[in-house]
Amino acid sequence: TDLDLSGPWQMRDAAGDYDAEMALPGDGISALQAAGLIADPYRGRNEYDTRWIAERDWTVSREINLDRIDLDLVLEGIDTVATVHLNGVIVLEAQNAFRTYRVDVSKAGRIGQNLIEIHFPAVTRVAAARQADQPFYVPYHPDNCPIPNGNMLRKPQCDFGWDWNIALAPFGVYGAMRLEVQTPLRVDRLAIDQDHSAGTIRVSVTVHVKGAGTGQIRASLDGQTQRCDAAGAGMYVVAFDIEDPKLWWPAGQGAQPLYNLIVELDGRQHTRRIGLRQIAHLTDTDEIGRQFGFAVNGRPIFARGANWIPADALAGRISQNKTRALLQSAVDANMNMIRVWGGGQYEPDWFYDICDELGLLVWQDFMFACNLYPSDVTFLGEVDAEARETVARLHHHACIALWCGDNELVGALSWYKESRENRDRYLVAYDRLNRTLERALRDTDPQANWWPSSPSRGRLDFGDGWHDDTAGDMHFWSVWHEGRDFDHYRDVHPRFCSEFGFQSYPSMDVIRSFADPRDFNIAAPVIESHQKNAGGNARIAETMVRYFRFPNAFEDFVYLSQVQQALAIKTAVTAWRADKPRCMGMLIWQLNDTWPVCSWSSLDYGGGWKILHHAARRFYAPVTVVARPDDECFAFLGVNDTAEPVDLTVSVQAMAMDGTCRDLAHSTRAVGPDRAESLLSIPSEDLRTGEVLIFDWSAPGEHAGSDHFAPVPYKALDLPEPGLRIEIGENALTLSARRPAFFVSVEPSVPGRLSDNGVLVRPGCPATLTFAPDNPAARAQFSLRDLHSATYEADPGKGARYA
Repeated sequence: TDLDLSGPWQMRDAAGDYDAEMALPGDGISALQAAGLIADPYRGRNEYDTRWIAERDWTVSREINLDRIDLDLVLEGIDTVATVHLNGVIVLEAQNAFRTYRVDVSKAGRIGQNLIEIHFPAVTRVAAARQADQPFYVPYHPDNCPIPNGNMLRKPQCDFGWDWNIALAPFGVYGAMRLEVQTPLRVDRLAIDQDHSAGTIRVSVTVHVKGAGTGQIRASLDGQTQRCDAAGAGMYVVAFDIEDPKLWWPAGQGAQPLYNLIVELDGRQHTRRIGLRQIAHLTDTDEIGRQFGFAVNGRPIFARGANWIPADALAGRISQNKTRALLQSAVDANMNMIRVWGGGQYEPDWFYDICDELGLLVWQDFMFACNLYPSDVTFLGEVDAEARETVARLHHHACIALWCGDNELVGALSWYKESRENRDRYLVAYDRLNRTLERALRDTDPQANWWPSSPSRGRLDFGDGWHDDTAGDMHFWSVWHEGRDFDHYRDVHPRFCSEFGFQSYPSMDVIRSFADPRDFNIAAPVIESHQKNAGGNARIAETMVRYFRFPNAFEDFVYLSQVQQALAIKTAVTAWRADKPRCMGMLIWQLNDTWPVCSWSSLDYGGGWKILHHAARRFYAPVTVVARPDDECFAFLGVNDTAEPVDLTVSVQAMAMDGTCRDLAHSTRAVGPDRAESLLSIPSEDLRTGEVLIFDWSAPGEHAGSDHFAPVPYKALDLPEPGLRIEIGENALTLSARRPAFFVSVEPSVPGRLSDNGVLVRPGCPATLTFAPDNPAARAQFSLRDLHSATYEADPGKGARYA
């Protein structure tokens, strides 16, 4: 039988200063903390006292007892440059965290006790040496990466720091670790192809076999069993015709049935879960430029989603359960796509299994981001092997919608002095990298959808994808990085916006996990160390005074930062959803955080929902109504992302700050499938000074909602004390107010999930929420915060109301 190598190992540094147990799979920094040798790097400013770890050589070792030696060593996710010894014999020299290594160790092993050691040299030294060996300097992003030269290594680029990530450059092993008994024949990989051209669906499985000898391949799918004799290494094909196939659909479009494919050879079983679906990448030229979108099983799908970064900065802290909760939160907020961003990692198999189950389409970047990269034969050889293995591993997943060459490498050509002065040199290097990836993808999965870069206007177009909204995908960052007004989102009309975002602070429970009350100030060193985007705190504060009266206290500042983040992203999403079918998707930057930090995420580190994520559940609803202002009127459009027409009824009122309302308009219109259509418009002059628009809508089924639109910044509204109250029932929280209470936030005293938050509570229209504590036995207390309490009351002690 195989020998699982996971469990306790011993870790030592080359200087002999540190000796501790290390749990593998896992990372060395988490092991040092678990042993009490370092403080939590996420707390306070401990990060800066922990960077020395990346500058040392480390060895992990353990003894194993063997009763046979005809074995292969299999290691997944060894991070990164590492030499493996068995009984003092080098059996593996690993170079790539994104590859799986398999080596024959029969000549090094012995019956009885064996010593296995993995040596990790300091990544800083290795990266610097490889930079020095380049024929010309290859720039990396110094603002993102305080640990230099990470672009020299095939390792998660954000490990070296990012404008939302801690910079620790960890080491370890993160996947399977085993000694596997050798067999005469072995399945090297399965290539799975679907043909939907006939009434039935044919699933063809090409079994790539290595080894010598003979055996029988046995494959089963959908109650069918096929057998095939295997004689030595080669490719063997079995096929299944699926009668009455059950199609896989993205979340909100249908069910996600999955079929188990089982392939057996020489006593080993290989299982894949297959979703029957076709995904087309729509990039045809049209009268505007070039479209960008997706169709699943022939049906155009409007992509509503977010960008995914690693679930934690330290792999030892990642778990399937915590990751599943993050992905479930995406679906719960009406998302149907995530983009696995190119500065992180290819996720493990179980990640894509979860996406298959949840109906989350995956835009999969290859792991290159924001830096420039080597183009020598050795580096590109590693890239080729990495891409072929990764595509072979993941291609069968129903969720995989697109493979993208990189994140922002075309733009990076203009970011660095060296590439600006010699663009041809660096462009040729980039093209070699990009073609290596495309060739590996096409060879491994001919059916795959390919996009060269993000943002991009298309293949072999090396122009500006940030500001051209006529073709391809767009990254739109002018509102955040240039400090533009939120209304500027309405000035562009993307075909597909794959990145846009606005920062907020993490929630107070997260801040308390890394900072003490004496640090509760946006200029305090601890808070500043948890803000990795240069000028980010100033930009949050500057924007805040543009739209709101300044908050009373630090907790109010945190709350208001989340309100304005939600307002910014809602402005973009509602404007672009109203532009369909010109626009066919958007992915918020970003879904999650890798550690507790100020960032663009909608989910806190740990998975809590920020106000933005609650807002996303509403503005990403498959059927909704959006307000679109211009100089003369307020237009209201119905948006329908479903495959069926809906009859939308909308009523619009003007609400004064005392809560009195005037009816302005009412309409019922049919909105076709996958369309955005006008419902009604109201002349701007119909709204009086100090009033906001209230609009409610409903459609048959479960489609209903309510929203408001303020035509002036909230600081210009004279908000009265709302008389906000909360009634706590056995299963629900009921919020009521005598006057309008804007962006009411319920803050529980224990971790858990609220059904909604950041809501408008109107007189006579109570809001009912539910709260599910993570610990069912926990009893929560609740505090309330709203726009008035956060910005009008001079006494900070009255900033929140407690119930």
